[in-house]
Amino acid sequence: MLNRRHLLAGLAAGFSLPLPAFAQETVPVVASFSILADFVREVGGGRVSVTALVGPDGDAHVYSPTPADAKAVAAAKLILVNGLNFEGWLPRLMRSAAAKGTVVTATKGITPLEADEDHDHGHDHKHGHKHAHDHGDHDPHAWQDVGNAKIYVANIRDALIAADPAGKEAYTANAEVYLARLTTLDGEIKAAVARIPEARRKAITSHDALAYFAKAYGIAFLAPQGVSTEAEASARDVARIIRMAKADKVPAVFMENITNPRLIEQIARESGARIGGRLYSDALSAQGGPAGTYIAMMKHNISEIEKALSAGPA
Repeated sequence: MLNRRHLLAGLAAGFSLPLPAFAQETVPVVASFSILADFVREVGGGRVSVTALVGPDGDAHVYSPTPADAKAVAAAKLILVNGLNFEGWLPRLMRSAAAKGTVVTATKGITPLEADEDHDHGHDHKHGHKHAHDHGDHDPHAWQDVGNAKIYVANIRDALIAADPAGKEAYTANAEVYLARLTTLDGEIKAAVARIPEARRKAITSHDALAYFAKAYGIAFLAPQGVSTEAEASARDVARIIRMAKADKVPAVFMENITNPRLIEQIARESGARIGGRLYSDALSAQGGPAGTYIAMMKHNISEIEKALSAGPA
């Protein structure tokens, strides 16, 4: 370290001392909800500053933006959204904030599931049932299939490179490492499902958020609410789920972190199914909780599902 005498000597000799390097300015990114924000942080690393509009344990289906959200959107260079009509409140926020950032839909390239089809996860759509709330034609919960999560990550990588070409090498390397971790995660989920007796691979959740999980991993889910939590389940919906749970001998029901537990408690009580653990469907937990990242969320969920469905008669 230069002492005072050396500093003065250098100045007297007319030499200029090297200036400290300034910290790199980060790319301001807004992600519509916590799971998407986690993907951005994994790919962006230290080159990005990320704001999640809907934070941990928040319900994006019924979210009301705040003035702070408008400020973040106005300042963002990149705005990452899920798409598939998941963020119905976002267009108005974008207009009110006079957003100038590039909007990128993270589900681009994903084949969406139809929200009004029977995906073999318990909805009686073929008998004319359709939920009151309309998310459009598509189920927006594509991240519940880890294979789709890889597409999210690739889209985010490409969007960050376009917004910050100097970071291409870092974004590419970060994405490669994270994609490898997702491949491992996908294998772990499949192995856990394989350990569950085939006849017990069925469960009940609060709302229809796990159709992609069901299709990818082979567990059937019943749900009294549709793909959105905005429309409350009718008494007929609840009675139908209870009848199906009894007839199919569904082993367990699961509460979700974004929904009121009373409905699931009623279904468990009247169907005889055991209450399993809490699942994280549309939002992460707070940092330090059981689902603070996407990978932690998926590991937590499959652990709770395997434990409940493998536990013997309800």
